[in-house]
Order: sequence, then structure tokens, then C-alpha cells
Amino acid sequence: MSPPPPPLGRGRGRAAQAFDEALDDAELVAARAALAQGRWQSARSLLVHTGDDWDRRGHRVSVLAKEPYCAAWVREWLLAEPDSADASVLLAFALVHRALRGKEKADRARQACRDAAALVPGDPTPWLGLLVLERSLGVDDDVVRVFEAVRGRYADHHHAHHLMVARLAERVGDGEADPLHEVYDFANWAAEQAPADSPLAVLPVVAHAERYRVLAAAGHGSAHPGASGHWVGRRARLVMKAAFDWWLEWEQDGHPRRLIDLNFLAHAKCCEGRGAEAAALFHRIGEHVTPAPWSYPDRDPYPAFRAARARALGTA
Repeated sequence: MSPPPPPLGRGRGRAAQAFDEALDDAELVAARAALAQGRWQSARSLLVHTGDDWDRRGHRVSVLAKEPYCAAWVREWLLAEPDSADASVLLAFALVHRALRGKEKADRARQACRDAAALVPGDPTPWLGLLVLERSLGVDDDVVRVFEAVRGRYADHHHAHHLMVARLAERVGDGEADPLHEVYDFANWAAEQAPADSPLAVLPVVAHAERYRVLAAAGHGSAHPGASGHWVGRRARLVMKAAFDWWLEWEQDGHPRRLIDLNFLAHAKCCEGRGAEAAALFHRIGEHVTPAPWSYPDRDPYPAFRAARARALGTA
């Protein structure tokens, strides 16, 4: 007997809206919908017009590649345009996501990323795909080597730095006190070396959240972020203040992944008990909630987001 279909109605639609990795990129949403129907020409046009905006290109390729039938349709694209570098990069990223779902051999995805990288030597996107894979399946040396390959092509790559922080946060360390964990040094270094207007200024907050995820999952401290001392120490307060002050000055309305940063920053301000500052961030986020960090360490992210937003906006 076949399983019942998924439930219909408002709940399903709201969840789909809540966790759309395209965020507020309407052109990406349209191209992805067309790709799902086999119309790869929209994805082709989107990537052509994205050009060498590397953060936006990485974001768009990654989201398109998660469409379940992306690999099949991009192979159709390659039959029509065998020399298309964009198609090769998108196919490589699609194979990465298939490998992470256990539907493709990891080595085949790795080779596809390297083949795509050879076609576009200056593009960090194939290396980003490889970093997505190695972040979950690779050894530390490979992760570092691929991260450096991304940085060598675009030093301030947003997605690559987030992947590196998540991986570093999971390292046990050498028995040092947690405030000295290497992930904090890495995040501070990245924020300091980036240009003044770079959203990598928020990376220390991301590192703090990722380390909380690891510690809480291991049973160190409360599983509820707001009850955890992780967010109230002097170091934590300085990190939150610096990131919030940066946002007030620069905001970066046009960055394709800014809503990810805003979710991390709003989460941090809620954990810190700074409701007014969190409210300002929730207004900017709107309905564009991201699973991380609201799911940390093992929570249902959408109810956690809605409850935190209601408290901050005074509507609980």
C-alpha cells in the first residue's frame, strides 16, 4: 500500500515559505521553478547575468543544484551546449548534493568539481561545491586546502567562511578553555582582514552560535539557548555588540546571503536578552527564517523563530 500524500493547506505552504534557501532572490526562485519543469534555459540566463558576483553566483548555483532533478536537466543542457562552463559547474554542484544524500559516489562528485574548476580557473564556485562536500565527508587537511582554493579566487567568500566556521566548531581542541577555541580565532581573523563593509564582520557571531550547537549537543550547558551561559559572558557581549554596530552602519541590503547573517544576529540578541535590538532585526528578516541557528542544538526551528520574534516584538 502506497504512503499517503503530504498534507495540503496553509501549514504546508507556510513551511515551504519559511525554509526557502533562495531567500528573497525572486529571479532565483523563478529559475528554479523553471528548472524543475525541465526548462534549463532560465537557469542558463540567470547564471549568465550573475557574472562574477561570486557570492551571488555561489548562492544561486547552490540553491539551483538542490532541485531534485537538477542533474538530469543540466545533462540535457550539456547535450545542447557541450562547452558550457556554467552547465558544468551546476552539474558538479548537483552531484555534490546527490553525494551528500547518498545517491552519488563522493569521488565522482569531487572529480566533477575539479573538472568544472579547470574550465573556469578564476571562479571560486566549483571549489565552493567541493568545500560543501568536504565539510561533511572530508578530512581536515582537505577541508583547509579547498577553503584556501576558494579564498585564492575570492578572499571574502561568505558561504565558504560559514562552512569553515561550522567545521572548525566541531573540532575538540586541545583541552583549552572554550573561549580560546580555534573557531573564535579564525572568525576574528576573517572579520579583521575583510573590508570594512564586508558581512564577514558578523562571522564571530556565527562562530559563537556554531560552538554553542556543538557544546549543547554534547550536554555542556542548557539545550535552550536563552538559558545558556554561553551567551552572557563578557566576550560574547563584545562579539554581539561589534556585529550589531556593524549592521547599523553598513547593513548590506544587497548581499545575497544577508538574511542568513540577520537570522544569526537576531538569534544572538534574543539569547543575550536584548529584545529591542532583536526586534529591529526581525523587522528586516520578515518571513525569511533560516533553519540555522534556530534549530540549535536540536529544536524545531520555525516554532523557535516565531516564539523569539513574538517576544521581541511584544506580541507573545
